[in-house]
Amino acid sequence: MKPLGPAETAFIRARVLYEDDAVIAFDKPAGLSSQGGRIAANTLDDLLAAFAKSNGKRPHLAHRLDRDTSGVILAARTKPAAGFLGKALMGRRVKKTYLAIVAPGAPAPPDGRIEASLRRVSQGREAYMRVTEPDHADAESAVTGYRTLAASETAALVELRPHTGRMHQLRVHMASIGRPIAGDARYGGALVLGGTAVPRLMLHAAALEFPHPDGGTRRVEAPLPEDFAAVMDRLGLARP
Repeated sequence: MKPLGPAETAFIRARVLYEDDAVIAFDKPAGLSSQGGRIAANTLDDLLAAFAKSNGKRPHLAHRLDRDTSGVILAARTKPAAGFLGKALMGRRVKKTYLAIVAPGAPAPPDGRIEASLRRVSQGREAYMRVTEPDHADAESAVTGYRTLAASETAALVELRPHTGRMHQLRVHMASIGRPIAGDARYGGALVLGGTAVPRLMLHAAALEFPHPDGGTRRVEAPLPEDFAAVMDRLGLARP
């Protein structure tokens, strides 16, 4: 990739929520791919070049968020930190909290736990996840806790806590109980709410609590994005 310009460097530095010698936490905006992707634009991974050391080594993402999901994402500044965070994620010692707007109305029951295995299905160049029987050869166990924070007849604000980290897990799990996430065209989410278009996938990684390579734990929170808050206000959903 070409070197970052001053505007790109300023942009990514302004998205830092927390940093120390081992890790950096960013507030990823919706519309920015974590890495890869097929669009000809810089990804968050590309923008980490702004934090490169004099020897050229730069941070590496510890995990990913979908392109249209906003919120907290972690990067490791060193190889030991990357290994430590990787093991913490694999060991399910990283606690993730998301906010989502779902429709129509609150889930039933309003609080609960979804245990539904998932499997990957390819259609052309796209990959999807589907709920599947646990004994299917390609099944991956998946567990999500959810809690309704605010609701109307039209939509609800829910807190989601994934206990596993499968691709599109939260999106598929909420769709599986009849409350797909608003703006999620892939899994049947409402594209219009309150008489106006939903601007994007209404999923926000609000907080991340993780063991730190130097000991102890850290908790990082990302503020509610303006577009997300605007949809909540339009639907009369109280802010958490």
